[in-house]
Amino acid sequence: MKHSVNRPPTPEADAADAHGNDELTLREIINIKLVESGEKENLMELVRDRLVECGWKDEMNALCREYVRKKGRNDVTVDELIRVITPKGRASVPDGVKAELLQKIRSFIVSAAR
Repeated sequence: MKHSVNRPPTPEADAADAHGNDELTLREIINIKLVESGEKENLMELVRDRLVECGWKDEMNALCREYVRKKGRNDVTVDELIRVITPKGRASVPDGVKAELLQKIRSFIVSAAR
């Protein structure tokens, strides 16, 4: 299974891979359909735009800069920065952005099922 560059694999995905489970989950099927149709890229662009509009991107940038300043520029790796900032970033995505994305995915599923 191919994992997102921006997001580490979920423990469930790793467990399924470890057990040799070849059946696709509903989440995987939806993801495949989104990629094949090109809709995933459209949704990613929508989320990026919304996160910039609401100031989330600037907030994450400031958190990164603050962390690097505290630790020292030469003492921080990109992997460490991602490990520290990712939970804060995920938790701070505005509910409105999540709701809009979920609605777009639901609309896609309904239209794809017809």
